[in-house]
This record gives sequence, structure tokens and C-alpha cells, in this order.
Amino acid sequence: MSARNPALDPREFLPLTPHAFHILLSLIDGELHGYGIILDVEERTGGDVRLRTGTLYTILRRLVEDGLISETEPRAFDGGDERRRYYAHTPLGLAVTKAEAARLDRLVQMARDKRVLPARPALSRGSGR
Repeated sequence: MSARNPALDPREFLPLTPHAFHILLSLIDGELHGYGIILDVEERTGGDVRLRTGTLYTILRRLVEDGLISETEPRAFDGGDERRRYYAHTPLGLAVTKAEAARLDRLVQMARDKRVLPARPALSRGSGR
């Protein structure tokens, strides 16, 4: 499969698999290598989501092919293995990540509306003085 047209509507990539979404979330703060992604997902989810290396690299390859992430230049200053590959969002990948987060937010709101989840507490509006 070749990279999709970057002019596509990000919603055309939705819904993302949970693992793909977690990988894209891991890259929001900057470039990471595969093992860094695994650690970030595990830490962020309190161990509820654990990516195996085979799963991770299969998804990374698909995200690169779809043009959502790119492999960045090797890092000589990393102090680690020079074969380590780093990944970063493309503009399309960032737009897809945001679109998926908005889609999930709408689903959660539907669950709140149906009282499956408790209503979101109202934000207090202080005077700021």
C-alpha cells in the first residue's frame, strides 16, 4: 500500500485502532523510537495497554505507508544503538490524531447523555481576581 494523498480529509482514516491511536498519542510530544513508544504507552495507560514489538512495528509500518508518521534522521547523539529508528507525526498524522480524539470525545459525550457515564462536572468560573 502506498502513501495516501495528504490532501485527504483526516476523517477518512477513522476510526483508528486503539493501538494506532496510542502510538500517535505517544508522538504528540516529539520524536520517539520504538521502545520509547512502548514505554510511553505502558506508562500513560498504567499498564492497561502493552504493545508487543511485532504489533508496534506492523502498525508503525502502516502509519508510515499512510503518510501519518515519518521516520526521522538517525541520531548520533542518542548514545544508544545507531540502528534505532525515530518516528514523528506528519501534518496529516497530527490532523488525524486530533480528529480521532474529537471522535472519541463525541462518543464519550453520547455515553454521558445516555447516563452510561456520569455527567462531566461543571468547570468553576472564578473571577480571576
